[in-house]
Amino acid sequence: MPSIDTPLPALRLNMLPARTGLLWVKQGLRTFFKQPLALSGLFLMFITAVSLGSLIPYLGNVLALAVLPAATLGLMAATREAEQGKFPMPMMLISAFRAGQQKTRAMWVLGAIYALGFLAVLGVSALLDGGQFARLYLVGGSLSPEMIQSSEFQMALYAAMTVYLPLSLLFWHAPALVHWHGVSPLKSLFFSAVACLKNFGAMTVFSLTWLGLFLGVGFMLILVSALLGQPELMGVLMLPTIMLLGSMFFTSIYFTFRDSFAMADEVTPDSRT
Repeated sequence: MPSIDTPLPALRLNMLPARTGLLWVKQGLRTFFKQPLALSGLFLMFITAVSLGSLIPYLGNVLALAVLPAATLGLMAATREAEQGKFPMPMMLISAFRAGQQKTRAMWVLGAIYALGFLAVLGVSALLDGGQFARLYLVGGSLSPEMIQSSEFQMALYAAMTVYLPLSLLFWHAPALVHWHGVSPLKSLFFSAVACLKNFGAMTVFSLTWLGLFLGVGFMLILVSALLGQPELMGVLMLPTIMLLGSMFFTSIYFTFRDSFAMADEVTPDSRT
């Protein structure tokens, strides 16, 4: 196994057609339904752990941000197990911290960079609304109708979403590159951004397909609730539906990484399908 600081010349970036984005969604759904209880259960554990960590005043949300790359890697590792026909156990969630001291340290470095990057995003939003959006995330509180309708708050929200996009590209593949290929944290961020930009078409199709699925399922819930004359039904079904779709989405993330990078002697994604 190469060390964290050793360059890996055998690792190459695959250039993928835009239609691969739809394939990633299909692969994620197919793999999820191989182990639906295990994968949805692990996603619930992931959300619960992040939520419990955020309850710690002030530092909780920062700690949750720092753990997020490792937790995402855990879900990817669970997906890898499910794809191979295995039952992913709860310990898969901490796979990032069971790969040796070097990779554990590298994952913590990656988490610290992510937390600082996200705090910088909140800092940008604070310039536009006086810190309302940032305080809501870091400290908590209620989201009032007046706050939602405030032009400053809306500008801060849109600015945060815009600035967060490049941050998400940097970290999309980074945890997996650190864990499975021994790439250093800073290099993993660079390679992740390059891979996302080089396969921009596939990533766009992937994102738009998932957006369409979320919106489509939401519309179906509204329609069913209206036809049955039970508007409260939507409130009952919305949370478990979102959790289920979230599980499927995170399952599909693994395939965006698997097909974007390969060792020099591996087959291409097209030959797998």
